[in-house]
Amino acid sequence: MKCKLSEVMDLIGGGTPKTSKSEYWNGSIPWLSVKDFNNDSRYVYKTEKSITLLGLENSSTKLLQTGDVIISARGTVGAMATIPFPMAFNQSCYGMRAKDDKVTSDYLYYLIKYNIGVLKKNTHGSVFDTITRDTFDNIEVDIPNIETQRKISLILNDYDEKIELNNKINNNLEQQAETIFHSLFVEKANPTWKEGVLSDLGTIVAGGTPSKSKSEYYSEHGIAWITPRDLSLNKSKFISRGELDISELGFSKSSAKKMPRGTVLFSSRAPIGYIAIAANEVTTNQGFKSVIPNKNIGTSFIYFLLKNLLPTIEKMASGSTFKEISGARMKNVPIVIPDDMIIQKFNDFCKPIFQQQEMLEVESARLADIRDTLLPKLMSGESDVSSIDI
Repeated sequence: MKCKLSEVMDLIGGGTPKTSKSEYWNGSIPWLSVKDFNNDSRYVYKTEKSITLLGLENSSTKLLQTGDVIISARGTVGAMATIPFPMAFNQSCYGMRAKDDKVTSDYLYYLIKYNIGVLKKNTHGSVFDTITRDTFDNIEVDIPNIETQRKISLILNDYDEKIELNNKINNNLEQQAETIFHSLFVEKANPTWKEGVLSDLGTIVAGGTPSKSKSEYYSEHGIAWITPRDLSLNKSKFISRGELDISELGFSKSSAKKMPRGTVLFSSRAPIGYIAIAANEVTTNQGFKSVIPNKNIGTSFIYFLLKNLLPTIEKMASGSTFKEISGARMKNVPIVIPDDMIIQKFNDFCKPIFQQQEMLEVESARLADIRDTLLPKLMSGESDVSSIDI
């Protein structure tokens, strides 16, 4: 059945309760914005902000239901998720609810994912790309029967479910390590530990950007180069490269610095506080103040220390357009320095946890690649599922 994309779903707009009304915020209703998406995961389980019932009733935001699909429609276009439980959302997104007589909710998710490239080509706006309601009216799709939809969805969903399981295991491991860090270094902090600054524990490294006007400064397979945008799209704990690589020439013509595996990357502006661990040698742009841990300190301790120090670092930031923590201030973030023995104890505890987390992230990336290879073949009908018994 050929039809317009808009004909197989109801499009739902979002909104933002007045930020000046404290009674509208910090309630029991998750409120989703673009920054909550994780493109490695089909579902969004956690939102940075929440609203009250009063906030929901006094704004244009709507409540999406379990199984609804959501897409970022403004600025960063094309991040997607399925809603696992009722959530409200802001105006930078669209909610999409499947019309049951035409498509299943699962198939709608994969249909939109399959058409992301077309959606992006049909964006509007002079300042930044925006998907509008007209965008969905302008895209024609070919919809198979419900039985075929279910077969396609089940095949693709097997990969997404394994990725979700890996994410849940990793989140559980993260909570265990974070709990131990808090116990050892916050609740049971020894008053005899000496005071110091962050640069006592490692080398603070800023990044750089080769001229974007010089195409020869960039490469498909060059030196890994990370930007805060990469961490906003990829919520993995370990990162090996970003959307772009830089060439050796680009590296030599910029202030970017090579940093070893185990460096803790920390975004210092727009926004402050994205944190990830270098899985191999990397460089970054100037939006980072990363930390190469001293040998006796280690990656695990620095990683959780930076997470714990985030409120302090944000208070030390300055700037009128957007807040930024300078290299000098980052070096002088005040800390308490535990003795080497307790740090080593923590690092020993974290070592197998970090190894398992990295292994599961690699496996999830591989599964996502297979799923994304299968997606166009299944959705286009190139791979026939009619004879498959599911």
